[in-house]
Amino acid sequence: MTGARPLVRPLGDRGLVIEVAPRPSPAAVARVLGAEAALAGLPGVVETVPGMCSVLLVYDPARVAYADLAAQVAPAVAAAPPAHLGAGPLVEIPVVYGGAAGPDLDDVARACGLDAREVVRLHSEPDYLAFMLGFAPGYAYLGELTPALRLPRRSSPRPRVPAGSVAIADRFTGIYPLETAGGWHILGRTPVRVFDPARREPFLLRPGARVRFRPVSADTLAQAPPAAGALRADGVSGPAGAARPALEVVRPGLLTTVQDLGRPGWRRFGVPASGALDPGALGAANAAVGNPPGAAAVELTFPGPVLRALADVEVAVAGADLGASGDGRALPMERAVAVREGAEITFTAPRRGQWAYLAVGGGLETPPVFGSRSANARGGLPGLAGRPLRAGDVLGRGERRATPSIRPVGSDACLEAAPIRVVLGPQADAFEPDAVPALLGAAYQVTVQRDRSGVRLRGPALRHRRGVEIFSEGLLPGTIQVPGDGQPIVILADGPTTGGYPRIASVVSADLARVAQAAPGATLRFVAVEVGRAPDGRVLCSSDA
Repeated sequence: MTGARPLVRPLGDRGLVIEVAPRPSPAAVARVLGAEAALAGLPGVVETVPGMCSVLLVYDPARVAYADLAAQVAPAVAAAPPAHLGAGPLVEIPVVYGGAAGPDLDDVARACGLDAREVVRLHSEPDYLAFMLGFAPGYAYLGELTPALRLPRRSSPRPRVPAGSVAIADRFTGIYPLETAGGWHILGRTPVRVFDPARREPFLLRPGARVRFRPVSADTLAQAPPAAGALRADGVSGPAGAARPALEVVRPGLLTTVQDLGRPGWRRFGVPASGALDPGALGAANAAVGNPPGAAAVELTFPGPVLRALADVEVAVAGADLGASGDGRALPMERAVAVREGAEITFTAPRRGQWAYLAVGGGLETPPVFGSRSANARGGLPGLAGRPLRAGDVLGRGERRATPSIRPVGSDACLEAAPIRVVLGPQADAFEPDAVPALLGAAYQVTVQRDRSGVRLRGPALRHRRGVEIFSEGLLPGTIQVPGDGQPIVILADGPTTGGYPRIASVVSADLARVAQAAPGATLRFVAVEVGRAPDGRVLCSSDA
């Protein structure tokens, strides 16, 4: 395809990054999408994520070994024709420029030496190409912006950018699909929803789509009817009532959500898989009450919630020991306990670990989105499960089914103290020679900057050999990104699906829950392992291979 053998690099023990073009361009988009189409059908591949110049393959290591998959990549890419761009219809986006809708328009005009009308003309005349989706569900990086309007991102990102905001940064323009933080310069706003989970086709734009912006009057925003299934300001869509009420949220706690095993398959559209940060603990809680391992349960951290039983229910707690009690009695870990109607379930103090799981017999029944009940607060997915729980929320339960009570392996992640195993790369060579020895030889401390998206660590700075940014490409939970300050960030379940910082290594899947369960102030040590698996499913360390 490119005339040269593509660069193939591992991303942890479940990912493989293939670089098919040296730099972003429309030709690179065609190559990337052509390669993606060819690679998606390889045995063991479960998901593909196009980047600016690369394709991330997410594979099942139980079905295909890394070496076997990597050997098939070069011939598949070489035989793949570039995708035919522009085959679909041109998507026209009406935009109200300036004023309250575009608070940065005048500043952009001054910085570019233009007047505001010229900025609007230069922004709205071209046709743009969707290079890739990332950052948030449905967020398309549209290029290429005319050089006359190219500015770096804002020095200080806004904590809240309204949904529908049309913004620019560097070579790209984009449309914020949800209200979120953002550092791009806002020129205007559109009433068009580029992401709406209630639509038959949730994503208005896909990689390779063509887009044109059309200036309209400010009345357009005021007169625009709400889209069908549109998210309300609180992130909830539709009624929150439950057919079989089980629990009421009296106090929500710090970050209490509904989680199952997540929604893989949507990363190429900017939707993280989400799911439990400690899948083994989720499975242990479910097993204790006779649920399937992936049944939806309450995930919580300290300070925990206060929950009231709305019926006689059977519950079990696993994962972190946060001092759970029900009806005034301590709840033992990983054992089913009957809680009577009206009793309150509380959590008093963290004794071990950070994330606990409260399973209810029959599993929690909340509206599924893209096949999962998992909350994704960062992505703002609708339904009761689409945000952290709030006081007054009611959680329903499903029908009890006979399920063998099998204790899953790995439910004691918060007890283990062994080194965290990592696979080096895919950009380990982007750092100074002392960076990898520092990562593997020093202790890194878990900071208070941690949530479901990632964990920031503090330790010896990992210095970049070149710039601190790369062309954005796919990410997976466990990826260790290193921003400009040299301090590593471990991506977790709700983290972004693409990123532009160099990745020095990735935590193997089996050890990621231990990172999530580590408390602020805890120290982590890393050890490098090879990509591969023994017949019993163990990750092979370099000394074992």
